[in-house]
Amino acid sequence: RPHTRKTLPVLAWQDVRRESRLFSLLSGLRMFGVGHLFTRKSWLTEHPEAPSYWQVTKVKVDYTAENMDHGRAWGVLTYKGKQESEAKEIDKVMYHDWRLVPKHEEEQFKLYNPVPEPPIRYVSYPPLLRAMLLAQRQKDELGSAAEEPTLPLKRDVLLSKEYFRSQEKKRERQEGTAV
Repeated sequence: RPHTRKTLPVLAWQDVRRESRLFSLLSGLRMFGVGHLFTRKSWLTEHPEAPSYWQVTKVKVDYTAENMDHGRAWGVLTYKGKQESEAKEIDKVMYHDWRLVPKHEEEQFKLYNPVPEPPIRYVSYPPLLRAMLLAQRQKDELGSAAEEPTLPLKRDVLLSKEYFRSQEKKRERQEGTAV
């Protein structure tokens, strides 16, 4: 670790020798590694059951940089065995945990049999809430026999930044602007 006067643990020395920044690997390959597979050590340790890798499709190298270890790269991401449809810019290229997947190991590395997703489990509502839902359904359906209401245990709603921004704007409209 430069400028810290600290050394890495002995067990980490082997990893440091094997891993480097993405452009350090790309600059040593023909055509800057277009068509090669690259993975990260963090992906290998976090989820070893499914392959995660980038297949490089385009590279723009900064030729003015020392050792040509800067630039931009694009590729197709396969994360946890699911391949994305189009190429996009590779992020975190300056992290020091990139690894090149050798050409003779690419096919074996890509092999993945997806495990079927478990079915969504349902539980019954609490008694008071169940009674309220049944009463509401009876009122809406004019007394027809309603099926038992169940609650799915998996939540499909993704809470993105836009959702929270819209909630904040609604709150501001209701409260008005502070004077």
